[in-house]
Amino acid sequence: MSKNLVIVESPAKAKTIEKFLGKDYVVASSFGHVADLPSKELGVNVESDFKPKYIVSSDKKDVIKKLKALAKKADTVWLASDEDREGEAIAWHLFEQLKLKESDTKRIVFHEITKKAILAAVENPRSINYDLVNAQQARRVLDRLVGYELSPVLWRKVKSGLSAGRVQSVAVRLIVEREREVENFNSVASYRVDAEFTNEHGKKFKAKLPKNFKTRDEAEAFLQSCVGAEFNIADLQVKPAKKSPAPPFTTSTLQQEASRKLYFPVAKTMGTAQRLYEAGLITYMRTDSFNLSNDAKKAAQETIISNYGESYSKPRNYITKSKGAQEAHEAIRPTNMANSHVSIDYDQDRLYRLIWKRTIASQMSDAQLERTNVKIVNDKNVKTFTANGEVIKFEGFLKVYIEGTDNGDNGEQAGILPKLQVNETVNHNYISATERYTKPPYRFSEAALVKKLEELGIGRPSTYAPTISTIQRRGYVEKPILEGKERNYTRLILNNNTVDKKELTERVGADKGKLIPTDIGRVVNDFLVQNFENVMDFGFTAKVEADFDSIAEGKENWTTVIKEFYTDFHSNVEHVAEHAERAKGERLLGKDPKSGNNVYARLGRYGAMVQIGEVSDEEKPKFASLQGSQTLNSITFEEALDLFQLPKSLGEYEGKEVIVSNGRFGPYVKFEEMYVSLPKGGDPMQVNLEDAIELIVAKQKADAPIAEYEGFPVQKAIGRFGPYLKWNGQFINVSKKYDFDNLTEEIIAEIIEIKKQKDIDKIIHNWETEGIRVEKARWGRFNIIKGKIKIELPKTTDTDKLTLEKVQKLIAKKTPAKKKARKKTTKKK
Repeated sequence: MSKNLVIVESPAKAKTIEKFLGKDYVVASSFGHVADLPSKELGVNVESDFKPKYIVSSDKKDVIKKLKALAKKADTVWLASDEDREGEAIAWHLFEQLKLKESDTKRIVFHEITKKAILAAVENPRSINYDLVNAQQARRVLDRLVGYELSPVLWRKVKSGLSAGRVQSVAVRLIVEREREVENFNSVASYRVDAEFTNEHGKKFKAKLPKNFKTRDEAEAFLQSCVGAEFNIADLQVKPAKKSPAPPFTTSTLQQEASRKLYFPVAKTMGTAQRLYEAGLITYMRTDSFNLSNDAKKAAQETIISNYGESYSKPRNYITKSKGAQEAHEAIRPTNMANSHVSIDYDQDRLYRLIWKRTIASQMSDAQLERTNVKIVNDKNVKTFTANGEVIKFEGFLKVYIEGTDNGDNGEQAGILPKLQVNETVNHNYISATERYTKPPYRFSEAALVKKLEELGIGRPSTYAPTISTIQRRGYVEKPILEGKERNYTRLILNNNTVDKKELTERVGADKGKLIPTDIGRVVNDFLVQNFENVMDFGFTAKVEADFDSIAEGKENWTTVIKEFYTDFHSNVEHVAEHAERAKGERLLGKDPKSGNNVYARLGRYGAMVQIGEVSDEEKPKFASLQGSQTLNSITFEEALDLFQLPKSLGEYEGKEVIVSNGRFGPYVKFEEMYVSLPKGGDPMQVNLEDAIELIVAKQKADAPIAEYEGFPVQKAIGRFGPYLKWNGQFINVSKKYDFDNLTEEIIAEIIEIKKQKDIDKIIHNWETEGIRVEKARWGRFNIIKGKIKIELPKTTDTDKLTLEKVQKLIAKKTPAKKKARKKTTKKK
């Protein structure tokens, strides 16, 4: 019997820690949270004390049972979940659910999984920090209240199935507002003047005018004035400069830099960092502190001196500016500075290498530079060209690491200038005036959004990744590839005393990997901003985060914070639910030339669509779904009318008509009784007969029987859940152990027979005369089936006691509701 039980959140973490503790310790995993609010009810007592109702989910009951058994055998239980608020809450839930005694329970924390850190934690246990627990409870309860009360309002006023969240909705607002800035931006043209000169020694260098010309006439007049001009160096200044390294990584800066340099989505960065942490290779990856321990700084110094020399070493301390940052925590760093690589997985090595470089660079010397600024004048006009050069005199930290910037915008990179001197005559090889346009604001990448959220004080290190994943999963935001469009521009060139003109084209508006709001995201955002201004306010959301910090520091009572918020919020929810108009995201496009009715782009039950006519008209309005890249905001009147050409006949194939149309589940081609979906993003208006025939032939080949069994054809296909066979009206999954591309008749027979036997084995009761049966279902549950009626029974049901009479009563309870619904429909008709 082991004297000690150590409980952590993950098996990987448990496996690493086990290596450092002796045989008197058993390390087990809770697999994350063991208790949470119920999924099918509010789970918060809003009538009095806002006390949450925590339950153990069905998938965690076995975990609790196992941990209870281990705890009974141990003299001491060590709760070793992560050191943040979430980890503290996990420790508290374990304490409560396992019914542990305070005298036999110890809480330990560490920010790295190394032998030294683990043994030090065991030597310095503490009790559960209930201030941290309450801060986590406050966040969980407030987010539940907001989501649980706002979501039903969205179902009634916008579209069913929608949901809202406190931080997520504010993040969507940032993205929507930025997209509107991009759409409403008016580019202004001007002419940028660049020149290439050659000095007296034949060395070339480039220069430019500091200010653009507003018009083409001004630019051309300037170039004409330079014909035959003599240029010379009017001024030359050389100044020393330095660059200092960036601090080591916090959660947000790691997410930003991994996005810029490794092209990792935020969720991938955090998942990869989690595995590195659990393997004991880096410190805890959820932190907002720049702090490095003295041991870490000393180890970094030794590595720098060993690898690069003493002149490259400069130990530094960084001050954390983030509100609520815990300086007892450390920045994200390697646990062993001597290891610049890890031999695990490719992505883990890339992220580890990034963390190692940033940490080492943060403790290195400044880079010493020499910056040169040159001014060039001429004898024909008063304009002055400037040229900038930069020479690295001492690399310092640049030998290891250069920090990235958002949007690939590093500004004008200063090059190396040739040796020049004041009053030296230089010859111009060419002078160009290029038409340039002002650029709209950059769309948010995931990294840029994290940076903005942090600047506004919205969210904390643990919330950035889930927030960004959630808004994409809910369909409020997407990362499409934007093709952009062609734009013409002019370039004037002075060469050999002649000004020539060139008309050129460039592609503008193209974007990839940026966060762009969907139609539903815009409509939901506008509705929430209009009706729940307080919840959607950036300042309010930041204040809530500050309140959570105060609770964690023991300065505020968490239930008081929740109560102050909920009183006004709940009354606002009730008012909006009762009085607010339904949100449609409606945009009037024009009038239908045939009927004279209004044409709208708006949000409908199944998504974005175009509508001709009013719901109040005697004649029912016509509807058509938007296609491909069309959005409520971008669709034109002409494009909207084109949608009503569907269904459209494309011609004939094998003597039968081929039709392209659009349905509830997207655009399709119809041929006889066959329906073939267009590829994702396919525009039915662009499909011709040749395209349709290609789809039909492919579908015919896919649907062609590959065999016959017991008089029924056997077809094979790959669906949403993998490869399957279709036989006798049944869809039969094909296991990975079979070669799906080379199924023989014997194997097909085997697959079908196994399926038939499974169907027999799962039947518990079968009353053939009544057409009723009871079957085993997934997850240990049971189903009562009669025709199209299916009633799910819990796994606690004693099926041996189910009689035909009891089953018929259960079916009867479900049937009347359907009959009533059918009667209402009939009356309306």
